[in-house]
Amino acid sequence: MKPLAPRLASRELLIADGAIGTMLIDRGLNPGQCPESVTLSLPTLLEEIAQLYLDAGADIIETNTFGASPLRLARYGLEAQTEAINREAVRAVRNAAGDRAYVAGSCGPSGMLLKPYGESDPADVYDSFRVQMECLIAAGVDCVFVETMVDLEEAKLAVRAAKDFSPATPVMATMTFDATPRGFYTIMGVSVEAAALGLREAGADAVGSNCGNGTENMIEIAKAFRSCSKLPLIIQPNAGMPRTRGSKTVYHETPRFMADRARELLTTGVSIIGGCCGTTPEHISALRAVVDGLSP
Repeated sequence: MKPLAPRLASRELLIADGAIGTMLIDRGLNPGQCPESVTLSLPTLLEEIAQLYLDAGADIIETNTFGASPLRLARYGLEAQTEAINREAVRAVRNAAGDRAYVAGSCGPSGMLLKPYGESDPADVYDSFRVQMECLIAAGVDCVFVETMVDLEEAKLAVRAAKDFSPATPVMATMTFDATPRGFYTIMGVSVEAAALGLREAGADAVGSNCGNGTENMIEIAKAFRSCSKLPLIIQPNAGMPRTRGSKTVYHETPRFMADRARELLTTGVSIIGGCCGTTPEHISALRAVVDGLSP
């Protein structure tokens, strides 16, 4: 494969994968269980999921490391396993993808509230992200996805932790927004414009949004990003908003629905499109078909 950075710079349209958590839950992840613990106990399951997304046409496949920073792993008493979890998660995806897809190191929120809203010192949160970034990059990821962030300051700490360690590694940073009468804001009050500016200043190579919204809202979020940012844009919608059916969480957007709405989403100039909660290899396959059907 070509290096990822020049493909991003040329605005080549790439397909990311869908949900990892949804796939793990469907395969028996228990409520309250640490998703990252599966990396050490069932690495072949992660290879299977990566293979399914590869076969569906994903160009970028994420690692099962969303919560694999030391501070977040400490919730489960697994902080001492930080290096092993991140290393093995990268290995599992690489085993399946080989050189046919890029491996993206996933990094989600620390789960801590930064001062002055909480008790966490930003320096401690940065150090935690730095440990994870060093593990992911040393293990050979092609890029880093800082995702599902709602606090811009925390997102910037994660981006900087990656860039400080490896300036050449592409970093994509996405935040999660809610629809309000005034537009789209994170629960911490961060606007799309503020997110775009802050993430760019922190060193992100691509910006955008994931989670929290289905495809239709993501069209509007993408338009808002495009109006204030020239960076490559990454959008990863949920398969709609979650609903409870008995004891199960379900998402109503079918692969066909998501693919149909993705046609309008792609007109906003998105560079990377994928899926978040509720999306499956079938959703990614449908997106692949739409992208492959576009005129050059």
